[in-house]
Amino acid sequence: MRIFLIGFMGSGKSYVGRRLAALLSMPFLDLDEEVERGAEARVRDIFEQKGEAWFRQRERQALHQMLSYPSAVIACGGGTPCFFDNLEWMKANGLTAYLKVPAGILADRLQHQQAQRPLLKGMDASALSAFIEKKLAERGPFYDRASIVYHQQSADEQVPERLLYQINEYLAQ
Repeated sequence: MRIFLIGFMGSGKSYVGRRLAALLSMPFLDLDEEVERGAEARVRDIFEQKGEAWFRQRERQALHQMLSYPSAVIACGGGTPCFFDNLEWMKANGLTAYLKVPAGILADRLQHQQAQRPLLKGMDASALSAFIEKKLAERGPFYDRASIVYHQQSADEQVPERLLYQINEYLAQ
């Protein structure tokens, strides 16, 4: 089984994904890392040099290559489910789980990661909060269509274990 983790940047897809994969004894893959490997460039450099449209095409190709893994936990980029038919493709080829994190927690996490996040470069706290709110409003309708929506309530939850419980409940239906 493939489990595609989706959600906004900073929602913990890579962190949770690694731990979830370990709990399930499955490989972990990070879609951004797969794009970087194929393009031989970092995501932020791809955005700066070739633009978002080029990145989204490569991202889609990397996503489709996930079929070569019959089982894996895959952390997707924040925008992955919002472009092309990516969300429908993921749902047809695995289980989608949305890590839904409150905007305040996202802002706290992302405040110190701006150098690694091309879309956040140079934002002050106010601009960052406004950006998060705007993007969540745009992307929420895609994210909310995931098979499982995990609502994180606080920054110190045991998300991998609780998400695994939700996945098992979903699969038992």
